[in-house]
Amino acid sequence: MAGRGTGPDFVEALARGLDVLTCFDAGRRSLSLSDVATAASLARPTARRLLLTLEELGYVRSSDGAFTLTPKVLELGMAYVTSLGLWDIARPHMEALVGRTGESSSMAQLDGSDIVYVARVAVPKLIALRVDIGTRFPAVQTSQGKVLLAALSPTELATTLSEPSRSGLPVPLRRSPAQVQDQLTEVRARGWALADEELAPGVRSVAVPVRDGAGVVRAAMNVTVHAAETSTDQLLTEHLPQLLRTAGDVSAEWALWQSRPHVELRTAPGSSAAG
Repeated sequence: MAGRGTGPDFVEALARGLDVLTCFDAGRRSLSLSDVATAASLARPTARRLLLTLEELGYVRSSDGAFTLTPKVLELGMAYVTSLGLWDIARPHMEALVGRTGESSSMAQLDGSDIVYVARVAVPKLIALRVDIGTRFPAVQTSQGKVLLAALSPTELATTLSEPSRSGLPVPLRRSPAQVQDQLTEVRARGWALADEELAPGVRSVAVPVRDGAGVVRAAMNVTVHAAETSTDQLLTEHLPQLLRTAGDVSAEWALWQSRPHVELRTAPGSSAAG
């Protein structure tokens, strides 16, 4: 359930509606009225009204007493990404990177102690973990998370890591604050991070920062490979240089877009500008 505000302008009905939407996930794609009421800690009549309202708005659909989300829910998340201008800028660059490497590439941002995927261009390969836009993983277990955590001040880092993960994954082995700090210091100094089967067996990735017009790290971009197919040496010597160039191009173009908000975004051949 979403955190509850205490301000005089807090709208409880809106918070409850968002609670209903967040009841659905990969393990609960279809829920009954009772399921939603229980998961959101709502009375059945309240859950029913909220579900029917969301259905009328097009965010859920019902069939045989079960409710599911509709693709319209994606608009809520993409509104955030497209408001940054980042996805429109990054997509052609990421598609070109994937074309050169033959491996999947994603972009993520930090949300608490987790990373959340905001962009992805994938290739059809068997990877241990399914990744979609909106997927979240514990930051300390991912290459992208390490890049993003390394950009925080010591105070921000301590506050961030004190938050529990909302990824639903098992809690990783605890590292001491000193161990985490040493690793992040190394990431900060070299400008990239490696995660070698830390998130799941067979998943190996390298990530680099994406910066805004002020030079602030706002996202991280990675290349993900299957450990059985691609060695760490190959990942770092062949894919990392291309990833660094791609992230640099995205950062530069994003900085230009931020300085000139009405500039029309360049589109790579074969790509559309629609997000």
